[in-house]
Amino acid sequence: MAIAEHSRADVPVLTRQPRWIANHWGLLLAAAALAVVLLLPTPAGLPVAGHRMLAILVFAVIVWMTEAVDYAVSAIVIAVLMAFLLGLSPNPANPSVLMGTGAGLTLAFSGFANTALVLVASALFLAAAMTATGLDKRIALAILSRVGTETRHVVVGTILVGFVIAFLVPSTTARVACLVPITLGIIAAFGVNRNGAFASMLMITTVQTASIWNVGIKTAAAQNMVAIGFIEKAFGKTITWLEWLVAAGPFSILMSIALYFVMTRMMPPELTEISGGRAGIRKALADLGPMKGAEKKLLAISLTLLAFWATEGVFHKFDTSTTTITAVALMFLPGIGIMTWKEAQPKIPWGTVILFGIGISLGTALLQTKGAVWLADIVVVEFGLKYATAMFILGVLTLFLVVVHLGFASATALASAMIPIIIAVLQGVATPGINVVGLTMLLQFVVSFGFILVVNAPQNMVAYGTETFQARDFVRTGLVLTVIACALVMVLGATYWRWLGYV
Repeated sequence: MAIAEHSRADVPVLTRQPRWIANHWGLLLAAAALAVVLLLPTPAGLPVAGHRMLAILVFAVIVWMTEAVDYAVSAIVIAVLMAFLLGLSPNPANPSVLMGTGAGLTLAFSGFANTALVLVASALFLAAAMTATGLDKRIALAILSRVGTETRHVVVGTILVGFVIAFLVPSTTARVACLVPITLGIIAAFGVNRNGAFASMLMITTVQTASIWNVGIKTAAAQNMVAIGFIEKAFGKTITWLEWLVAAGPFSILMSIALYFVMTRMMPPELTEISGGRAGIRKALADLGPMKGAEKKLLAISLTLLAFWATEGVFHKFDTSTTTITAVALMFLPGIGIMTWKEAQPKIPWGTVILFGIGISLGTALLQTKGAVWLADIVVVEFGLKYATAMFILGVLTLFLVVVHLGFASATALASAMIPIIIAVLQGVATPGINVVGLTMLLQFVVSFGFILVVNAPQNMVAYGTETFQARDFVRTGLVLTVIACALVMVLGATYWRWLGYV
């Protein structure tokens, strides 16, 4: 009897280790890759610190691609690796002395001093306020209540809602988290099958609209701020909200039109008109009751902020980050009282802030230690970019980013890993007249192309969780959207963006 009890007790012990390995294979793979890169001889012309930063980059990419640990946890681990591996490296400026762990840790957290981080954190507070007051839901329902009962009109209304909300809710996941319940409400109000073609088409349209307008509006997504942060650090220049909109807005408008035709043709709804649909939406709007004081205050602050964003560099010199954090400060002031700090704190995804800050630090360290430059030189040679035309460079790097994105579940992580390398690649090109800042911005647009796989973006997974569509439907429509988006990049690159001076 004692032997039997002993055997049963041993079973978990025997299986625990293989199970742990199976659950954490991504982390083990990242650690092994880190060790392999560190053990390789340091190439000539690459500082030891740069060699070690490339090892950390490999670790970060594998952890982010496999989602081995939570993104916030991965960011902290990366910071620790930077502190020790850089701290024990010779100082690139003075190789006779070590950098020291204090300097390594300072560099690991340097991203938190970037103004782009202020904008991202402030945007998350604005998104939380929108959700807390219900203003985002009211705006969405007000727009949808004015569309017709034909299914094609509902699709247009859904795209229009995504467009409008992108200006007011500067967080993709927050936007989709708001719009998904509304889309489900429309499906329920129309009385259609939740697993039918119309429901699937509408939900995929909702999430793809969010991704499309991540490109069009600078403040719509955190990954845009990553690129802006690197551009400001590398070139001492910025891209205003209006400059971004002028460059990217036409792309997103054309992609929104393409989205309508792709979805209505590839996933035709099982009915052409829905009786009582508008009444159902109007009932949901009526259930919200009259507009509350907090909603009115938030709407006034949001529209004022939007006006400041749009006129930056035209009527005033206040940067986007400063005006946005000012809006957040106003929200908390006594007398305005849209929400309290205690109410806001649990609604903020602090892990996103941590990932953003460490991601900026990772890219900055890659540039400062020459690791990105060394890697970029290889890319330039292998792809024949040294004397290539701007259009050839744009095409090659667009395809490169689209393929690499297939392995990432976060565009913020992708931008953190790839934009410093893109900048270094563009700086290594010898073709006269290349606009490095302009091409960096255009390639950042491509970073938001998470159209193909459900796992390519958090907002995709939020929508997928509703079980209204199959992953294969997302893939087949997403592939077509990606082909159209890449073609559009090349067409605009040869025409509109060239006229603007970016290509």
